[in-house]
Amino acid sequence: MRTLLKFQLDVEDAYKAMRDGSFSKIMEKLMHLTKPEASYFGIEEGNRTGFIFFELKDPSFIPQIGELLFMGSNAKISLIPIMNQEDLQNGLTNAFAKT
Repeated sequence: MRTLLKFQLDVEDAYKAMRDGSFSKIMEKLMHLTKPEASYFGIEEGNRTGFIFFELKDPSFIPQIGELLFMGSNAKISLIPIMNQEDLQNGLTNAFAKT
């Protein structure tokens, strides 16, 4: 299932992780686990924020991803099922198909 991982890092916690070198290790592991289709980073609500689009092939990856970010940087995490235009069109076609 195509998924959006959104994570927000507290500024101070993220800064500590960057200074001690653990942040780059966390991100490397995260990219390895998710093999993202795309990833973007910015600021939202005053926090460092990441948006990673990836294919969640097995729900057992959820704890691996979550704990990596929780333990490593005290992150707030959202995992959101998402669709592209083709998925949306197919879903709408099926939803409104005459039976």
